[in-house]
Amino acid sequence: MARAGKTKHERSREAARQAAAHAGVAPAARDPFTGGLRRRDVLPLLVLHFITQGPSYGNQLMEQIADMTEGVLSVNPNTMYPLLRQLEERGLIEGKWEHPERRTRRYYSVTGAGKEEYRRLVDEVRPFLDSVQSSIDEIVREVYG
Repeated sequence: MARAGKTKHERSREAARQAAAHAGVAPAARDPFTGGLRRRDVLPLLVLHFITQGPSYGNQLMEQIADMTEGVLSVNPNTMYPLLRQLEERGLIEGKWEHPERRTRRYYSVTGAGKEEYRRLVDEVRPFLDSVQSSIDEIVREVYG
């Protein structure tokens, strides 16, 4: 049953636009949830989070993020490796080759500055994650409630 003369499809599109606006995602974004997660320091937060638990390498971090989010947030190498280089250039992580002579895996460890940045991101990213969770909860209530 259409409300205010709008079709279900139109209401769905409007709800997605409102959720994206509430979460601070640009209206042109095709995927308000994972697109917003990528732009809102969530990836640096997750990378620093996993690296604080012990040295990690790029593919391992991509797998951990995909596993934790059950595939909702899938990070490809074209995103992960530039991010790791950026974090290293900023002095937040330090990379060392597993076998320097062959340059196989590069393991990253968090620095003191990285631990400080991690604590800052934990506080800063939480409101955005709460808004995404609230939007998803609302969708579930509306559709399945």
